[in-house]
Formats: sequence, C-alpha cells, structure tokens
Amino acid sequence: MSSETLAEAAADNLVEPAIAEDDKPELARAISLLNGLKNVVCQQVLGRDDVIELAIIALMADGHVLLEDFPGSGKTTLAKALGEAIVSGSSADEGDSGILPFRRIQFTPDLLPSDVTGVPVFDSASNAFHFRHGPLFAHVVLADEINRTSPKVQAAMLEAMGEKQVTVDNVTYPLDELFFVIATQNPLDLVGTYPLPTPQLDRFLFKISMEHIDRQSELDVLDTYKDRRDRTLELATVSRDEILEARRIIDREVTISPQVKETLVDISRSLREDDRVLQGNSTRSMVLLLPALQVAAALRGRDFVSAEDIELLLPRVLGHRIELAPGVTDIDRVLADNMRDAMERLARSTLE
Repeated sequence: MSSETLAEAAADNLVEPAIAEDDKPELARAISLLNGLKNVVCQQVLGRDDVIELAIIALMADGHVLLEDFPGSGKTTLAKALGEAIVSGSSADEGDSGILPFRRIQFTPDLLPSDVTGVPVFDSASNAFHFRHGPLFAHVVLADEINRTSPKVQAAMLEAMGEKQVTVDNVTYPLDELFFVIATQNPLDLVGTYPLPTPQLDRFLFKISMEHIDRQSELDVLDTYKDRRDRTLELATVSRDEILEARRIIDREVTISPQVKETLVDISRSLREDDRVLQGNSTRSMVLLLPALQVAAALRGRDFVSAEDIELLLPRVLGHRIELAPGVTDIDRVLADNMRDAMERLARSTLE
C-alpha cells in the first residue's frame, strides 16, 4: 500500500497535524506518513507508544537505537513490525541488491564477523567468487543481545553503523541508505558479556531503558494476540523511497533557530564543567541530535524545533554518552540541573 493509505491510518489514530496542506504540502504529507507509520507499529506493539515514537524518530533521523530490556518485552515484535511496514522501492530491488526489509541477528560469543557482514563464496559455474550478503544488508536490523558477541564482531558493527558499509577481504560493500539498527542488551544478565566500547555506544542515537507495560496494556496484549497475529499481512506499508523523501523534506522544511543551537551548546558546556561529570558529551552528539529534533517537531505538527523537543530527546541522547564521577548515580538529576538555566534562557528568548 502507498503512503496515502498510511495517511488514512494516521487519521484513524486521531492525529491532527497543525501544518496545513495548503501552506506546506510536502511537509504535511511527510507528517502524515510518519503518523501512519507510527500507527501501523502501534497496532502490533501495545503499551509501547513512547518507545515506538523514539524508534521512528531515530529511523527518520538516520540514527540507531539501543534498548536495555528483559526477555519477552516486545523488542523483536517492535523491530519486525517496523521492518515489515517498509517495502523496497524501485532503487533498492531486493533480488539484485540483497536488501531485505528486516533481519534479526542473535549475537553469541562464537559469532564471527563474516556471520553478520557476509562472505565471498566460490561459484564453480562461473569459476569466480561472489559475495553472499550477510544479515546486515537490510533496512531494519535487530541486533539481539549485542553485548554477548566478541569485540571483533562489535568492530564490524561499528563500521556498518558509522559508515553504512562493510569490509570483507579488503573489499568494501555499501549498505543501503535506509539502514537502521535496533540493538538490545539485558542490563541484569552480565555473565559472558562484552561491554560495548564508548565509540560504539556513541553510534546509538538513543539508549532506552524499557519498563514493564501497564496492567491494561498487558491485558490488551492477551486479548488481541490472535487478531494481531492474523492481520499482519493486511497492515499498510510505506516504501523505502517514500521514507527517504520524507527524511529530506523534514530536513529542509523544519527550522532550527540559532537560540536552540545555543541552548544545546550551553547545556553541553555546563555538563563538561560539572564536578559530578567525569566525561561530558561530544560535539558529534549535538550534531546527531539536530535531525532528531526536527523529526520530533514534525511528529507534533510543527515546522520549527521548540523547547518541548529538547526536553523530550536530550536525556535520551546524552544518558549513555556522559560518564559520571565515582559515587554519582543519578544521571537524571545531573541532566536536569545542567539543563535548567539554558532552557530558561531559551524560554525568555522565545517570549521576546
């Protein structure tokens, strides 16, 4: 189905974009596509609306997501629902490029880099080697228990996530422009794990700690699991090309004021000077945050980034990038204290 069907799905979900189609028709269509995509995933994953929204923001902002969760929390369902909502466009034909909508990789200690990137295979008919694509060649990749694999495999993932390419036998193979990783790790089970290095953590736009869903949502999961299982193939879809076009429209049409950028820089500098912070966030983290703020604003029907978007996303972006001093454990308090003055200045400048 086309993005028009997704727009209808967004309407069914009572989404009312503030952007009038007559004023900015391209942005209005992009917002309808985002809301429709969110609604499709919400039909399959109940009680996780906030996580779904963050995942879609990361997808549209060309980032990746790290989920700290427990078994059976719905992470596979979330990634699969998002992957199945995306179909390849004309420029990414599955048969020729090896790109699939969704792949799942179960990381284990004995996994090899070639198991995820792919490997050259000798073809006796042509008397030549041909590259067999690994599971990284997909639009949405679920990297399950990513901290259980060796540093060699993590290094291969680092190249894929940072450069959108893999290197096998000194030959580099490009990944698709639409490449999104949802990685998971269990924060309570640390036996036999390899902690993710700081450079790889920095490749994740968001780190999200998932909690158990509320009682009513859990009841809804039990009541509707057969219906959700049987209607999977009937859900609306959006093409890979439509997502990339919506990404470009949002980047062009949603404005970021100089005051917003000043606020981000002031917060970062304040964190670096805080005695409770051993290592502050990098400038790159702020650069990665900018497109995410634009997508968050678009999801709320605005063509400009506001303080509301910063308050929503900044803790998700900085939480795994800041190293606290020994004895300091409350990252939320540290962030709130350092955000307060800069956010107040932004609010005053907005009123003026």
